[in-house]
Amino acid sequence: MSVEKFDLVVLGSGPAGEKGAAAAAYFGKKVALIEKENVLGGAAANTGTLPSKTLRESALYLSGFKQRKLFGFQVDMMKTIHISDFMAHERFVTDHERQRIRENLARHGITVYRGMSSFVDSETVVIKPDRCPEIQLKADRFLIATGSYPFRPKNFPFHDPRILDSDTILTLDVIPESMLVIGGGVIGCEYACMFAALGVRVCVVEKSEKIVGGMDSEISSSLKSRMESAGIRFFMGDSVIKIECGKLVEVELESGTTIQTHAVLVSSGRSGQSGSIGLENVDIPTNSRGHILVNENFQTKQPHIYAAGDVIGNPSLASTAMAQGRIAVYHAFDLKQSVHFPSLLPSGLYTIPECSSAGQSEEHLDEAQIPYVSGKASYANNARGQIIGDTEGFLKLLFHRDTKKLLGVHVIGEGATEIVHIGLTVMVMGGGVDVFIDTCYNYPTISEIYKYACYDALSKLDKINKSSKEPA
Repeated sequence: MSVEKFDLVVLGSGPAGEKGAAAAAYFGKKVALIEKENVLGGAAANTGTLPSKTLRESALYLSGFKQRKLFGFQVDMMKTIHISDFMAHERFVTDHERQRIRENLARHGITVYRGMSSFVDSETVVIKPDRCPEIQLKADRFLIATGSYPFRPKNFPFHDPRILDSDTILTLDVIPESMLVIGGGVIGCEYACMFAALGVRVCVVEKSEKIVGGMDSEISSSLKSRMESAGIRFFMGDSVIKIECGKLVEVELESGTTIQTHAVLVSSGRSGQSGSIGLENVDIPTNSRGHILVNENFQTKQPHIYAAGDVIGNPSLASTAMAQGRIAVYHAFDLKQSVHFPSLLPSGLYTIPECSSAGQSEEHLDEAQIPYVSGKASYANNARGQIIGDTEGFLKLLFHRDTKKLLGVHVIGEGATEIVHIGLTVMVMGGGVDVFIDTCYNYPTISEIYKYACYDALSKLDKINKSSKEPA
């Protein structure tokens, strides 16, 4: 058995693994990266973030969804949408991303190993390549970035090809006539919108009374209404108790409702990919979902072994995973870089329409008893909104009532995941309403609504101040 020594060994080539490995190599460290799959990139590149967002754009284009909205009449981009048409661009984008990762790792001089890996002890990982002798890697530091996989409830018949999760949905060989989505979280809502745009009859079952639980309530409510307008039917406050697979899939709900459908997508969250990497040999604990427990520096119970990305759980976003991987490495080698994880993180929901948020919600501010004022601006009153045909989107800004500093930004509509960064940047810099008022925006752009949301907030604030001065 061959033995190699490195400064850092990374397990997994997803966003956290790739960026962590590249950061260490950039600073002159000898780095090895191990990937158990035949392709690089982890779930983000192959089954999750990138494929699903690419499929969204394919659905919008092939169905003529945007054109129908813009021109007010049916636009048949394709009379019949075949699964090969739907998947073609996703495969192109995915292949390109895999190539980019390969080139990035090679450019940084990172040694890549393929095969299953596991810890033998706290300083050693063994790799078992297919039909090749085992390899041992020793290192001073380790970064576990093995990602996650879809959680599968035990009582669901996943042996039937019509019962899908967020990975296997990419293997569809035909677009179903109808689909039931179990779970109204991020993944469930994204795929529900996508297939509804293709003309699939979609139902969503969600056990709570709100879709995308962590989202601002007003945005969540607006999204649900928009999804219902697209033909999606919701069963809120309900859950699945039985699935039977006959000619059609028959799903029985706790409420007594029975739904017959051609396909079922189970969106019940994801579990950490940690069960086969020998954590028991290094005394590193995980929670019930397989997520590795880490401190603020992304250190596990073993200080020289770090973990980042989906394998540590929420927020389970590619963007945060990249930051986590880099910061873990900076801390591991005491590199003279920022080792503080960003306090403000954006969240993006690639539904139809897009939703995005950063900072505090009204619910959180109310709970914390922080005085605030909200300002809203509608896409309908924006020239660019009229041009692109999105007249239902809106931006909501939350300001501290006394300091006028920006506390939260919430947006639903075309380009939401892009324009949220304007508000995010202002919050990071500690700015407030004056920043937006004093900024000149291109015309016509959606970004202009920031200024008008501020005018709305200032108008409300003026009324509050006047009422507080009136004699009792």
